[in-house]
Amino acid sequence: MSPVQGPPPSHLPSGTALWRSPEKIRENLHFGLSLLLALALIPALAWQKLPIRFDWSAYFAAYWVGLAIQSIFLAVLLYLLGFPSRQTIDPFWQRYRSQKLRLLFLVPLGVEFFWLFRPGVSILLFVDALALVELVERLQERQIRFLKTVGTLLVPAAYLFVGLILVFSYSNVLASLRFYGTYDAAFNRMDSWILMGTTVSEIAHSAVRHLPLQVFRWLEFFYFGMFPQIGAGIIFTAFFFGRKRSLQFAGTILTAYYLALLLFYLWPCEGPYYSCPTHFAEFPNQLMVYTIQKYTLANVNAVWEHKPKSQIGLDYFIAFPCMHIAQPLIVMWFLRRWKRILAFLIPLNLVILVSVLLLEWHYVVDVLGGVLVALAAIVAVNGWRKEMPLSAAM
Repeated sequence: MSPVQGPPPSHLPSGTALWRSPEKIRENLHFGLSLLLALALIPALAWQKLPIRFDWSAYFAAYWVGLAIQSIFLAVLLYLLGFPSRQTIDPFWQRYRSQKLRLLFLVPLGVEFFWLFRPGVSILLFVDALALVELVERLQERQIRFLKTVGTLLVPAAYLFVGLILVFSYSNVLASLRFYGTYDAAFNRMDSWILMGTTVSEIAHSAVRHLPLQVFRWLEFFYFGMFPQIGAGIIFTAFFFGRKRSLQFAGTILTAYYLALLLFYLWPCEGPYYSCPTHFAEFPNQLMVYTIQKYTLANVNAVWEHKPKSQIGLDYFIAFPCMHIAQPLIVMWFLRRWKRILAFLIPLNLVILVSVLLLEWHYVVDVLGGVLVALAAIVAVNGWRKEMPLSAAM
């Protein structure tokens, strides 16, 4: 699909005056916030005697490798679900059907992946490789430069990467300023009122006693499966709306995180797994979540007590608001054009909602806070404007 272009709306100023309009200032405020946080980062770390060193290997492995692989796979899945087969699978099938020698490349590649990696990782890598080859083919057919397309995608991805490092860093700064569990008891009481006398921990422990361990393994899978939605959101907004829209998406995610930092300073809390005295005695220790929660508590406590710390890693200590709810809501807002994709994401994110509660990561109050933060970030960056026209279609 060709880019949709037209004259600028007559009621808006043109040229540089457009950037001085209140709407443009609001839309681009996240850039200013990111710059301000970046400039203040080293003084803030030094002020709290935190290390001005970062775990770059963990950042790159988690974001540019792990998250990228999963995000491309999810983007392919959403593409297949959201678009007609004549646009997605049919051109791919016809290409390989007419050029059977391509199979000489695919078969050894698939065998090598399955030889080197676990089955799940092998499938992800194989699908990603096919998707990248197909993307190059389609760009060549349309005489679109590959590097230009990659740049459209990498700029918002890099912006989000930098913003997340700021969030991890300021999570440490704030945890060293105020006790991380100050409002856990209050939020637990609020939950008891909302849930008519019970709490998230009581519900979770009842589920642990009555449900098989495999149910919690699946909940854990869906919990961590939230993050590829963010990467898929960047891919979709970049490819179908352009770099500007993709930067708006990344900016909305970061605005929600910056609001979360502010709320963590005002009402710090860690979640039900912290406030429940029997959590680690009753929760299955075979789960990865169990280990992560123990590590998180030890880490945040060390930050609060100002114990020596070698570097800033993937440190995120904020329970309220629940970003596992805020981020999927933002993704669904930006991808709302495609109804079949929404029909897939809504039940998926409902399972994530169940997982954040039964894994004792968040209070119900955190979930409500996540909804409000998502709405606030969307309004701040995107407003309630109509959907933008498509600029491309792969």
